[in-house]
Amino acid sequence: MAKKLNTNSNTYIIIYSSVMVVIVAAVLAIVNTTLRPMQDVNVALDKKKQILAALNIRDLSNEATSAKYEEVVVADIIAQADGTIVDNGEQKDEAGFLLNSADWKEGRLALFVCEVDGARRYVVPIYGNGLWGPLWGYIAIDDDLQTVYGAYFDHQGETAGLGAEIKDSREWQAKFAGRTAYTAEGEAVLTVVKPTEVREPQTQVDGITGATLTCNGVSEMITTGLAKYYTIIKTLKQ
Repeated sequence: MAKKLNTNSNTYIIIYSSVMVVIVAAVLAIVNTTLRPMQDVNVALDKKKQILAALNIRDLSNEATSAKYEEVVVADIIAQADGTIVDNGEQKDEAGFLLNSADWKEGRLALFVCEVDGARRYVVPIYGNGLWGPLWGYIAIDDDLQTVYGAYFDHQGETAGLGAEIKDSREWQAKFAGRTAYTAEGEAVLTVVKPTEVREPQTQVDGITGATLTCNGVSEMITTGLAKYYTIIKTLKQ
């Protein structure tokens, strides 16, 4: 007579748990592999929406976003802060578009060359840290290499109604348009300050009330980020 399996034994519990772990891991791996292409498409689409938002182009459907991005973005180059062009970005979505914050910190900089309303604009990605996590954004610079055309900011975990307003408040983002990004000598001068501390309206944007630390992070992100791009844009304009 066969011995009855003791489901209460330690051996049975260990074997059963191990088998279940393997099965669950296999299922998750299959699901991840299956969904990854769709996830990648959505991530790329969201990035295009953010770049277009910096160009004051918003509220487009997914299909319209892809079409508009193809229309206005001429190239997404890869460059170094000294002006060296690593990839001219003519094959869009295959060069600077693929870079992330890690590349940016290592000095591999993406720059999006765009044509909007008959004029050339340059969209620069910037990265920093807020109160609770990473910040990032895009700033569009006019062809005069001084004036901000538009801006978009995002975050990973800032407080809703406070720091999160850097993303949620279009009114606040709109304040950057028309401000001065660089002096004639190429110094990055655009900053975010407390509303009561605005002394130079052309280069200072008043921060969000109650979100001082987040706005400090945005300000540092802007000045540090813009400083990396002046020589690159100047080189392209020559």
